[in-house]
Amino acid sequence: MSISKGASGNRGGFGGRGGGRGGGGGRGAPRGGDRGGRGGRGMSHGTSFRILALTCDIGGGVRGGGVQARGWGGGGRGGGRGATRGGRGGRGGGRGGARGGAKVILEPHRHPGIFVAKGKDHLLVTKNLVPGESVYGEKRITIEGGVDDTKVEYRVWNPFRSKLAAGVLGGMDEIFIAPGKKVLYLGAASGTSVSHVADIVGPEGVVYAVEFSARSGRDLINMAKKRTNVIPIVEDARLPNKYRMLISTVDVIFADVAQPDQARIVIHNAQHFLKNGGHIVISIKASCVDSTISPDAVFSQEVQTLRANKLKPISQITLEPYERDHAMVTVEINFGTPPGSPPRTSSDFEEIQHPFHHTQPLPWTTSVTHHEETLPLHYMAEDTSTRRRIARGPGSSGGFMSGDEQEQQSRYDDEGKGVYSKQRLAASRVNTGRIHKPYLPPPTSITEFIQQNSEHVPPAIYTLLSCWTRFHKIGLANVVVWDEAHFGKFGSHYLKREFYFDVHPPLGKMLVGLAGLLTGYNGSYDFKSGEVYPDSVPYVAMRVIIAMYGVALVPLGWYTAVELGMSSWGCHLVALMILCDVAWLCISRFILLDSMLLFFTFTTVFFLTKFHNQQFHSFSFDWWMWLTLTGISIGCVTSVKWVGFFVTAVVGLYTIEDLWDKFGDLRMSTRDQLRHWGARVLCLIILPILVYMASFKLHFLILNHSGPGDAQMSSLFQAHLVGNDFYKNPLDIAYGSKITLKNMGWGGGLLHSHIQTFPVGSSQQQVTCYHYKDDNNHWLVLPTWNEPDYNPDEPLKFIGHGDVVRLQHVPTTRNLHSHLIPAPVTKLNHEVSCYGNSTIGDVYDNWVVEVVDDHRQGNRAHVTRVHSLTTRLRFRHQSLGCYLSAANAVLPQWGFKQIEVSCVPENDPSNTHTYWNVESHWNDRLPPGNMKLYRSSFLRDFWHLNVAMMTSNNALVPDPDKEDILASSPTDWPFMRLGLRMCGWGDNQPKYYLLGTPVVWWGGSAGIIVSLLLLGLYLFRHQRKYVDMDAQGWGHFLYVGKIAFYGWFLHYFPFFIMGRVTYVHHYLPTLYFSVLMFAHILDHCIFSARWKDRTKQVAFGVVAFLIVANFWWFRGMAWGIEGAINDHWGLGWRKSWNIYNA
Repeated sequence: MSISKGASGNRGGFGGRGGGRGGGGGRGAPRGGDRGGRGGRGMSHGTSFRILALTCDIGGGVRGGGVQARGWGGGGRGGGRGATRGGRGGRGGGRGGARGGAKVILEPHRHPGIFVAKGKDHLLVTKNLVPGESVYGEKRITIEGGVDDTKVEYRVWNPFRSKLAAGVLGGMDEIFIAPGKKVLYLGAASGTSVSHVADIVGPEGVVYAVEFSARSGRDLINMAKKRTNVIPIVEDARLPNKYRMLISTVDVIFADVAQPDQARIVIHNAQHFLKNGGHIVISIKASCVDSTISPDAVFSQEVQTLRANKLKPISQITLEPYERDHAMVTVEINFGTPPGSPPRTSSDFEEIQHPFHHTQPLPWTTSVTHHEETLPLHYMAEDTSTRRRIARGPGSSGGFMSGDEQEQQSRYDDEGKGVYSKQRLAASRVNTGRIHKPYLPPPTSITEFIQQNSEHVPPAIYTLLSCWTRFHKIGLANVVVWDEAHFGKFGSHYLKREFYFDVHPPLGKMLVGLAGLLTGYNGSYDFKSGEVYPDSVPYVAMRVIIAMYGVALVPLGWYTAVELGMSSWGCHLVALMILCDVAWLCISRFILLDSMLLFFTFTTVFFLTKFHNQQFHSFSFDWWMWLTLTGISIGCVTSVKWVGFFVTAVVGLYTIEDLWDKFGDLRMSTRDQLRHWGARVLCLIILPILVYMASFKLHFLILNHSGPGDAQMSSLFQAHLVGNDFYKNPLDIAYGSKITLKNMGWGGGLLHSHIQTFPVGSSQQQVTCYHYKDDNNHWLVLPTWNEPDYNPDEPLKFIGHGDVVRLQHVPTTRNLHSHLIPAPVTKLNHEVSCYGNSTIGDVYDNWVVEVVDDHRQGNRAHVTRVHSLTTRLRFRHQSLGCYLSAANAVLPQWGFKQIEVSCVPENDPSNTHTYWNVESHWNDRLPPGNMKLYRSSFLRDFWHLNVAMMTSNNALVPDPDKEDILASSPTDWPFMRLGLRMCGWGDNQPKYYLLGTPVVWWGGSAGIIVSLLLLGLYLFRHQRKYVDMDAQGWGHFLYVGKIAFYGWFLHYFPFFIMGRVTYVHHYLPTLYFSVLMFAHILDHCIFSARWKDRTKQVAFGVVAFLIVANFWWFRGMAWGIEGAINDHWGLGWRKSWNIYNA
């Protein structure tokens, strides 16, 4: 380049010739610059500098060289010859300049120390204090022809990555940061903006950069190693006393701490370090101060705080389009009035009004000329341009993290995550949940503590109300109500440590046992339905402890609504509906599992929303904590009832979509992708499984005594229960032994027969598998019909592999038999029955013993005799060649819902349902054995019990021959067609009817329907290019809608495909998601919409009144209806409600 220096006087000298013709470039290179232009008029006093054809190192050229820039003293005429024509381009370059080195013009900005590089793309730049070094990968412009022909380097200043640069381009009158100044920078983060401030103040100035985050502070220190005018301070800006020895008096404070109390932080630092007459520049992020009010109100509130502390605001602008809901305020400070100066007047603290436009001058600056920048937006390469894309409708999004491809909005930052840095979201995602608020400082007084925690006052009040509703008249019914007969009895088994069997996992019942233990109950009561509790049973105290889970539902609902980003109106609505629903209230007041199931369902959703709101800071402590708690909660909810798998599916869908979005983020490294996958697998799969298995391990450890559920478990497991005598069984099985045979398939029972006959097939005596101990399980091992009868006086003959035996049912003397008649359920198998007696039989009674292996002796080759408990057997029918099997097929009601036993034609050695072992063994001619050294593994016992639970659960099907007046179908639930009588309906006892609050249930169901209609409407309008909401609003609408709808769908529709009997209480977890949807729709359409506050108040008042009034009307169904039911008027809103007696 060349620099022309005009002569002193009015007229500047002629510029020298330009760079001349360049050499012929290769493909795409320009032929060189044209001749330089003639110099313009010089400065009236001194020297005028003209910056001519500047060559920079970024791509894209301009036409020709020689265009002159204005001097500082007033510009002259434009460029002379050579300014308009570029050199002839080489091949591919095109006319008027080609691809290659670009030419720009550098002009000083009106703020000292800042420059504008004008060319094809106008750039805001600062002079690089350390040439050749970039700080955050920014572009650099190198200019030839400095002092002694050295190069001068400038760094591009991106307004999308620096609030201060956004303020400069936004038209700030003064930034007060200039060469030679001392600047205190609060919230320095990794040093991106600090490095440009260091360029501006130059070697003579100083920048004190304060950052609290150790991670960001490390990057800040590394940057300061080369920029010696930066003094990094990794300390808490709330505590300026900690670094007061490091900082001298400064001229300017720039604050970008993004904290709710940032005004207080700035004021404290100003009182310590800012000189009298100094200035403050504050960047205000509205959502970090208060996300519940409008940004304009936040800005006004912050300015009022500054005024209240004797600071004088000078100007205020917003940072659109670079940052959303951000403002920058400049403040002047004067701590004292110099002698002889007039005292301050009230006009110095004139009311500040938020400008209607970000370039509109403020009232106190009307006399100051406002300079609006004429520069276009900062030049962006392709990789950064996505930060400015603004979704113009709902169609472009769809994930739980809706908006990942959209505008980052006010939460974008490149500088890492510090306490005072701008909030950063991974993968530039638009926030869809609660706006993250940085942590508040420790309170210094009780008043400040109350102010900081005022948001917890409403949920605390709701919790107290919840305690009142759940505990009020909780002991009115002194009889065993409904399923207290089951779960109270199961709690008793834990206190007596007797093994029992139930279709539900053990955690909830262990908590019932814990409630009994804490209240002093000894487990001696049988909990027979409808019986009066004896004085020895503290049933009221046990109910109170169980009701605590119901109490916790209300605050959990509140805080979940907060985390979902609902307005305060929406949060109140959710809490009110949970508090006032009669069904949730009623089910929480008895010794049942449902309150625990609901509690852990609520915690799972709450923890998931907390985790979602930590996605901006992946792998932080909070991120790991909430992800881990989500996994623990999944394990707990599935350990109470298997219905918990439905909310687990909600978390699974969220996780799949989240990982899919991350998979499409090309900016995320493979290492981070694997870390995300590994974290989900660890916390959401492995951890819940471990919690679930731990509940069973504790279950086995507590129930170490023999009890009514022994027969559901394997023989070896039972042998080690206290009070069980299996270990005393004679070891070797012989002819004449009386035995019981245990099927070794998962969930297998004992071979059983009874006098009832098959109503189909052969009409012979039924043979089944039964899971409880019974004399009908006993069989005698006898020789076949063609062999001599068993003689107890002859020597014993032991059973081994290949022996043929006849099994005689002891109570009825009939023989185990099979024939070519299809089994009643599994038609491809042969029927197994009992036929004949002690003297009548045929060859179809003969079974060949095939040894599989032995737990003690090893494989078949080492097994010489069949042993009780340890030897696995198969019984092959001698005539048909089929194998005795019990494969968990359930017989109809005529078979008492017991397991079908059949004969499988296929010889499949891996089919464990054809495996049997001898469980009980009686033979007076043999000595007792000792099997205490052998036991089954925990994993086998765990799996065995779960299969047995599943088998029994599948057997709970409606009986077509018997009407269950308590049962209902899933279609009855959403609009409350039918309730459930929980106890006797006599006039002299309290009556409880399980039915919800109509407004809550009907409103929730209507919310589901309206949400689908509203989604369809938005999609149609988007297709027609209507703009209903921005990316933030659309992302939030989808996120909350998906959580609510997926939860409702996954909890409701599985009951349509279940074969088991269903009751209205199965809908209670589903109701929670319809409540969230109802509140979300009202919040979206009314409370967070652009209605007047008065309209919102009226709408909330109407809905709240209906909820509370409905609750009060139907409160007796949960608190107990006393007296004759027909005397209570107005409860039968629907004819299908069987509340009244006919």
